Amino acid sequence: MINALWHRFLKSAYRKEPISSFIIIVGAVDAVIGGFGERWSLLSFGLMMVVLAAALRWWQTQRREDELSEQPVTHFLPPSPSRPPLPMLSSTKRQPPR
Repeated sequence: MINALWHRFLKSAYRKEPISSFIIIVGAVDAVIGGFGERWSLLSFGLMMVVLAAALRWWQTQRREDELSEQPVTHFLPPSPSRPPLPMLSSTKRQPPR
């Protein structure tokens, strides 16, 4: 159950921002390897990458929200119906021609 939720969360996060997600994954792997191997420079480098990638993702979402709020609303349909409405669909099935 938890593995399925974790997989779904990672998949949706990776689809939204693939570059920053990749940097977070690489940084986390570096930090784990550095932590278990007692290589403090690798641990600190991995943690720094994770923090920078999280800051990059936050900056990208803020920029995207600003761009969306600045875009004018475009209407593709005319304001009033200029043509007659479409005919109603019926649920009866027709026999194919022979």
